Amino acid sequence: MKTLQNDEIRREVRKSYGEIAKAGSEGCGCGCGQGIDQTAEGVSVGLGYSKDDVSGVPDGANLGLGCGNPHAIASLKPGESVLDLGSGGGFDCF
Repeated sequence: MKTLQNDEIRREVRKSYGEIAKAGSEGCGCGCGQGIDQTAEGVSVGLGYSKDDVSGVPDGANLGLGCGNPHAIASLKPGESVLDLGSGGGFDCF
């Protein structure tokens, strides 16, 4: 098994995210959210975002890469924080 160096890993990640971005709103194709609409919007709604949440972001901002809506699934209380470890395209920041 080949061990990738840091620069090679960065190139591969950029390439993968670039292909997803070029594909438009088709979701990531990773299999998460199986059984739901695999468009970016469908994936997001299936992971806990409301249709209002999804329709309120700028065109092209939702790549369908989310892992779930932390506000909906974490039962957050005022004053609590969420640490996003950054595996997606940043849909939550919108």
